[in-house]
Amino acid sequence: MLEMFEANQILLAGIVLLVAFVVWWVWWVRGRTKPAPKKREYTDVLSEGAEKAARNSALIDAPSAAALVTPPPGVGTMAGIGEVVAAAAAEEVLEAAPAPAAAADDLGRIKGVGPKLKALLTSLGVTSYAQIAAWTDEDIARIDAQLGTFAGRAKRDNWVEQAKLLANGDTAAYEARFGKV
Repeated sequence: MLEMFEANQILLAGIVLLVAFVVWWVWWVRGRTKPAPKKREYTDVLSEGAEKAARNSALIDAPSAAALVTPPPGVGTMAGIGEVVAAAAAEEVLEAAPAPAAAADDLGRIKGVGPKLKALLTSLGVTSYAQIAAWTDEDIARIDAQLGTFAGRAKRDNWVEQAKLLANGDTAAYEARFGKV
């Protein structure tokens, strides 16, 4: 066997050099290359769903508060900013005035409306089932914009349909559709 090694020294040296080169290449060249950077996943409004995009579009397209203020009688359209603010404040006070106790319904009977949401709706002037039953999609979007963390609940929990049934006093249909009152 020793004779075979002595006869093929050049071939064996070539094989050893080839193995050494492959080991060096794997260790040095392949080990020093940077791994491909990880792709970051970017999210935006559209990746959260169409409902969020529609709500944001409704907020963007909504008219500004200054466009909604109508000056009180006797105040011209070129009124000073103080008069416009005073008129808007007076309007808000009138809108925020609590409804008579007889007209107020227990909004807590609507599924999805808890004590905090009930208080928030009352502060927005919503106190009866009839008001909610009459809401249009625009009204829902306007109220949603003011509900903060509760935004989207009116559509998700179907408040309008619940309020229609409760306003008509149809508890049997309400319980069949939404469960026990």
